[in-house]
Amino acid sequence: MSAINDGQCGLCTHFGESHKSSHDLVAILKSHQAPDTLVDECGHPKLSALHLMVTPVSGCDGFAPAHAA
Repeated sequence: MSAINDGQCGLCTHFGESHKSSHDLVAILKSHQAPDTLVDECGHPKLSALHLMVTPVSGCDGFAPAHAA
């Protein structure tokens, strides 16, 4: 498991945006921990056409904090 910090994809609203109700994504937001092997799609509007796949510890300037449901 990896610790996820503010500014990293695992805590971004765009991480896994196509299925944001996922139990796994909510668990990451609450615990700030993610499996080392997890990869999901970035839904940032400027990147969505690229179908960019990122890890929870990735990051970019388009970070927008997600809120746990």
